[in-house]
Amino acid sequence: MKFKKKSKFKDFFRKLSKSWAGLLGFCIIIFLVVLSLFGQWIAPFDPMDAPLRDRLLPPFTDGHILGTDQLGRDILSRIIAGTKVSLIIGLATALLAGVIGTIIGVIAGYFRGWIDIVLMRIVDVQLSFPFILLVLVISAVLGAGLTNIIISLALAGWVIFARVIRSEVLALREKEFITAAIATGVPKFEILVRHILPNIFTPIIILISLQMGTYIIAEASVSFLGFGVQPPTPAWGNMLNEGKDYIFSSWWLITFPGIAIILTTLGVNLFGDWLRDTLDPELKGE
Repeated sequence: MKFKKKSKFKDFFRKLSKSWAGLLGFCIIIFLVVLSLFGQWIAPFDPMDAPLRDRLLPPFTDGHILGTDQLGRDILSRIIAGTKVSLIIGLATALLAGVIGTIIGVIAGYFRGWIDIVLMRIVDVQLSFPFILLVLVISAVLGAGLTNIIISLALAGWVIFARVIRSEVLALREKEFITAAIATGVPKFEILVRHILPNIFTPIIILISLQMGTYIIAEASVSFLGFGVQPPTPAWGNMLNEGKDYIFSSWWLITFPGIAIILTTLGVNLFGDWLRDTLDPELKGE
């Protein structure tokens, strides 16, 4: 058994090494994880320290590699601190939205009938609203903060999971082993747990990896508008919001947080695309 697990581990990295895009995305993600875990020791300055005498220093001035903001806080240190916030929001939102969407998608796809019609009409209505607008409305109701922004993003984003999982369940329901289980009188709950859920695990993982980038960008957008993570907590979105008034005089205030968002989203999307191409049987021609 140990040998089998080790072989799967090696096989994963063997396949990953053959894709430069997937490998690049994986390396970016690992780098960000390291920053989030050890950022407090890596950051050159205290991200919350605000010596006004050092305000708006350009990059590479007095040891501030990426410069300082309008309160004298080190930009690099705040970007490093904001890494943990972005990763937590991206992963937690994807997991929460995945759980909600999977439950609704499985119920709609397996039971069909009026349950499917009602649930899918709810999905259609929610999809008619712009995603960011819906997040802003929910955030305004719940209030600002890390936990509330995760809930807001998940409540606005579960519909993607629901539609995809429903399609997977509809296809699975027509398979011979499901038909045989139904014909032999296997309880519906047992069919869902033992036969349906294990066979949709792969598309769930793929969706989570692909949606993380979307949620990271959405959080930055909401924080930029003032409804997300609130200052002085370092978050890339509120760093952009604080720096927008200095866009022409102190370009580094928004440039470097923006690059951090782009690189993070790029890494997650590259790895998610590779994961989809590797795990999806249809794309592999199986």
